[in-house]
Amino acid sequence: MLTALCFLVCCGIGLQSWTALRVAGFDLGIFDQAVRSYADFALPRSAIKNVHHEFPPGFSVLGDHFSPVLALLAPLYWVWDDPRTLIVAQAALFAAGVPVVRRIARHCFAGAAPAAVRRAADTAGLVYALGWPLANAAYSGFHEVAFAVPVTLLMLERGLARRHGTAALWAAVLCTVKEDMGLVVGLFGALLAVRAHRAGSRGGRTTGLVLMVAGPAVTAVAVRWFLPAMGGVPGYYWSYGRVGADPGEALVRLVTEPWAVALVAVTPTVKVALLAWLLGTLALLPLGSPTFLPALPLLAERVLSDNPNHWPAIHHYDAFLWPILLTAALETAGRVHRARSRLPHPSGREHASGAGQHPGLGRPPGPELPSGRERPPRPGRLRGTGWPAGHPAAAALPGAAVALSTAATLFLGAGVLLNPQSWRPDPEARALVQAAELIPDGATVEADNNIAPRLTSRTDVVIADATPRGADWVLMREGRRSFPFLSAADQRRRIALLRDHGYTETWSRDGVVLLHRTRAETVPGTRRPGPGSVPVRERVPADVGRDLFRR
Repeated sequence: MLTALCFLVCCGIGLQSWTALRVAGFDLGIFDQAVRSYADFALPRSAIKNVHHEFPPGFSVLGDHFSPVLALLAPLYWVWDDPRTLIVAQAALFAAGVPVVRRIARHCFAGAAPAAVRRAADTAGLVYALGWPLANAAYSGFHEVAFAVPVTLLMLERGLARRHGTAALWAAVLCTVKEDMGLVVGLFGALLAVRAHRAGSRGGRTTGLVLMVAGPAVTAVAVRWFLPAMGGVPGYYWSYGRVGADPGEALVRLVTEPWAVALVAVTPTVKVALLAWLLGTLALLPLGSPTFLPALPLLAERVLSDNPNHWPAIHHYDAFLWPILLTAALETAGRVHRARSRLPHPSGREHASGAGQHPGLGRPPGPELPSGRERPPRPGRLRGTGWPAGHPAAAALPGAAVALSTAATLFLGAGVLLNPQSWRPDPEARALVQAAELIPDGATVEADNNIAPRLTSRTDVVIADATPRGADWVLMREGRRSFPFLSAADQRRRIALLRDHGYTETWSRDGVVLLHRTRAETVPGTRRPGPGSVPVRERVPADVGRDLFRR
């Protein structure tokens, strides 16, 4: 039931975004064109990405991000060649994480009464299924995080189960999702090695050490050699100028001037709000478990970035963190439950019920009492609070996490499903859809970012930007700012330029204009990327990244 709930919620939000024209060429259109290329047994290419960012011809999206796992979606396009295939596939992949989360909860609450274990598994499955990061990702259309979520969960669950070989296998798969996942794998390997050492598992320790080295190595190879080989530009996505000019300089500064790096992480203050939101919606429980450590690279990417798009809590980025934060929260919740119930740690030889051993990864069992019974380990204190694990306030944290996470989901994502107005496109969006239907199949098109995914399967489409591309048809809006323009005034100037140089307005309604090229006249500034093109990055409008929740 919870698996179905997760699928229906994520699929519903995604398809609602499609209907209301909230999804866009950046990024649904890019992934659609890339997976369609895979389905045609070609390298993944996207004209939307290639042309807008001025990459030379032959650029592959594998030069943008190392995500070969996306090729697994190609067979779906043989069944339904449509961008909505990706929306449905992402919902299914998210839903596949529900049973894994339930297994993680059982590991974390091992030794408790069966009813308590079942309750923990059900609650964990519900919190995951209705997780606000998944709702945000569904709202945005599709991204490679669709694979990151279930694969990260499988890696973590296999680690808790001490199935080290299988954990390493899923860690290897995670490295194919995105180039930075190798850093997550590296810290997971370190955690696995320490826990296996404490449990006396030589094989687990070796596996962890291998992952600790191999994960970052994969990231380094992908960034340094693979991405450029696929047409990418070294340093294109380096958005950390306040920390250093390159990764090496940033690492040196982290060691020599940690206070300066810390200052970058908290300015502007929206970054502090982001951290408070990420951890606060789980009642700070993730801070109570070492499993929080693999999340550090992903958090650092956000708070050390100069790109304001990385700071709000409205995009798909948070879904990369969700499996790690939730698993860490469950481990802390299990620790609190054991402290309250005076149960031994699950790594001990004997549970309170006398029900045998559990293969969890915890600290070694405590010393034996003269009677042969094991002394329950001291509960210790919860990181971030200073409270003993058995403190009444600590005992309230798991319930608070459930309430806060559910409220966040209703606020950020799932609540839109209950609003009938959210399913209806506004007049401007309806006008974009109507105008797109007038464009013939096979035409070359420069289209508004939000209508581009409706055209990818039947036209040669790129998004309309500040540079004319010489397309036969141009579909834009002039009343409201649309990515990547900095203002609606820029869009109106672009439309006026086309009208004055060979384009005729064939349709106009509710601030939407459809232009058709009727004269062979060169528009000033027309440019298409060529062999010598130098990739560019768009300027970010000044109001982006100033509000944690502004979409």
